[in-house]
Amino acid sequence: MKKTLIVLLMLVSSVVQAKTVTDILQRKVAVPDNPQRIVVGEGRMLYTLALVEKGNPLQRVIGWPADLQHYDRQTWTRYTAAFPAIKAIPIIGSANPGQISVEKVIALQPDLVILPVYAKKPSAQDSLLMQLTEAGIPVIYIDTRVDQLHNTVPTLQLLGDVLNDQAKAQRFIAFYQQHMDFIRERLRQAKPARTRAMIQLHLGRREECCTTVGRGNLADLLAFAGGDNIAAGHFGSVFGQLSTEAVIAANPDVYLATGMSGPQQADQLQLGPQVTKAAAHQSFVQAVARETVISQLAAIRNGKATALWHNFYLSPWHLLIAEVFAKALHPQLFSDLDPTKTLDEMNREFLPLPETGTYWTSLSGKKNE
Repeated sequence: MKKTLIVLLMLVSSVVQAKTVTDILQRKVAVPDNPQRIVVGEGRMLYTLALVEKGNPLQRVIGWPADLQHYDRQTWTRYTAAFPAIKAIPIIGSANPGQISVEKVIALQPDLVILPVYAKKPSAQDSLLMQLTEAGIPVIYIDTRVDQLHNTVPTLQLLGDVLNDQAKAQRFIAFYQQHMDFIRERLRQAKPARTRAMIQLHLGRREECCTTVGRGNLADLLAFAGGDNIAAGHFGSVFGQLSTEAVIAANPDVYLATGMSGPQQADQLQLGPQVTKAAAHQSFVQAVARETVISQLAAIRNGKATALWHNFYLSPWHLLIAEVFAKALHPQLFSDLDPTKTLDEMNREFLPLPETGTYWTSLSGKKNE
């Protein structure tokens, strides 16, 4: 009788401690209350978790893929120095989002798996979801990279609910909305002509010209900030190539580029947590000079060129992209907008490690001040 009572109490406890949430794909998922054993499907989810978790943003993470180490060694180095326990988190897959080992995930016995939505869904993701569901492991999807303008706030609300810290999540949501609304309202009232712009992804890392984005993520942020994307309609996918002829014919008024190399990569566009302002500017000047076609554009000759840290677009940090874009596209209209102050406020109010590197630069050497 006593044993039966204990079992019943355990069952009741498990029911009480569970709750149902709706993820970003509108799936209703029963998740444990205050989960402590979480597997994430992308290491760079750290950027978002740092905004909604207190202290070590990976304190509950027991498994993750290797993309942070591969694509953002600067952040990896800083966070593992501050929180050494991060180094011991088991690796469940490579930097490729389609290569997560379901066997390793199940073996870790997580009480929750958090997966990101990708512009192009990895073919293995359906199988991963099916196998985890069959194993009784709850899975939720978040999105701060594909349709940021619509999914970022619901994602933050979801994470606040799931991680049992709605208060911190709501504080950042208010901050995020305040900064995005400032741009939206200023453009609505002023109704300026849209500025024709080009975005070149990973400047200097590819031989051919020019890898860019036609719709979604950075293209949406460009449009949000009052830009007219010269790549719109040139290809059906989110990412694609613009020929040199198309770039020359479009002759954009403003040139925008992304990069994420660190101080050790002297021949690349350097931006990020460990990069100085001088190194960022010099690397941008040199990277543009190596681009035969790009260097001849009027936007380059006129100094209307800005480079940003590529990894911003993966998380709610993209509010900084929106601000930098707005200043680059409409410098007079947004003369009072200061992305540096926005980042400083994020450091003070939300981040466990203050960011002191250089995340954007221009050919004039100014960080869009």
